[in-house]
Amino acid sequence: MPTNAPSPIAEHVGGAPSAHALTDVTTSGSALRRFLHGLPGVDAVGLEARAASLGTRSIKTTAKAYAIDLAISMVDLTTLEGADTPGKVRALGAKAALPDPTDRTTPTTAAVCVYPDMVAVAKQAVAGSGVKVASVATAFPAGRAALSVKLADVRDAVAAGADEIDMVIDRGAFLAGDYLKVYDEIVAVKETSGAARLKVIFETGELSTYDNIRRASWLGMLAGADFIKTSTGKVAVNATPANTLLMLEAVRDFRAQTGVQVGVKPAGGIRTSKDAIKFLVLVNETAGEDWLDNHWFRFGASSLLNDLLMQRQKLATGRYSGPDYVTVD
Repeated sequence: MPTNAPSPIAEHVGGAPSAHALTDVTTSGSALRRFLHGLPGVDAVGLEARAASLGTRSIKTTAKAYAIDLAISMVDLTTLEGADTPGKVRALGAKAALPDPTDRTTPTTAAVCVYPDMVAVAKQAVAGSGVKVASVATAFPAGRAALSVKLADVRDAVAAGADEIDMVIDRGAFLAGDYLKVYDEIVAVKETSGAARLKVIFETGELSTYDNIRRASWLGMLAGADFIKTSTGKVAVNATPANTLLMLEAVRDFRAQTGVQVGVKPAGGIRTSKDAIKFLVLVNETAGEDWLDNHWFRFGASSLLNDLLMQRQKLATGRYSGPDYVTVD
């Protein structure tokens, strides 16, 4: 390369790579590495302080009722257990479609999320409700399989009717610096997914550093992710306000540079209405109102919906109903 040739990371606008810088960054492993390692380093102290500060915002009365309904509409109601049965998935689908049978003004959830072999059951359970069916794939949760196996997993889910695919990246390849392998796998899964929207799971608890989470975010978006997702919910550290804030900054900056909007899905460990509202504040204050919609922001959760329903009932009646008010997942 001539000494005066521009580096793919030579230009930064407001801390984000410029559109020009994105032109050729995926043409080779070395170009992709230069780009990802040229992203601005993350100020961990500043990131955590801002996340903590936004988490102290107080939401009251009408705004709180709006936030709870919005959060319900953003839930991907999830069951990903080896003991899942068709009956359990049908019950989950019924709950997603009609979260509170005593109050039909309650929004439906955004989706139910299941393993590929349960997609057909879930589709029947939510038929006519508008609830999407998401399926984890690509050898979830570890992702330790050949690409041919991963793509077969995706094809099975899509053939069964999945509206969305939640894939896991190869964290081993990412941490070894083989970014092009990770990129190529995401591209292949995106192509195999067809019309289904693709959520790319990083497993942020295994990426070790905020810099790695920023790199994974840009890598996923460059490869065509429709959503970037924090975690599988199967490790000790899942979604946190700080790592979600970092990913929200990434999607904001990516749209500013490319015009392409990408969604964010924190998953794992978000269990209470208070937690969910904190995340909605993060969305509003970081990415903006355009992301305050379930087409662009989701919660991956199994128990969160119950607390949202109890808090909704309390706002409506002035009484706290307790856990017996809602169905057990």
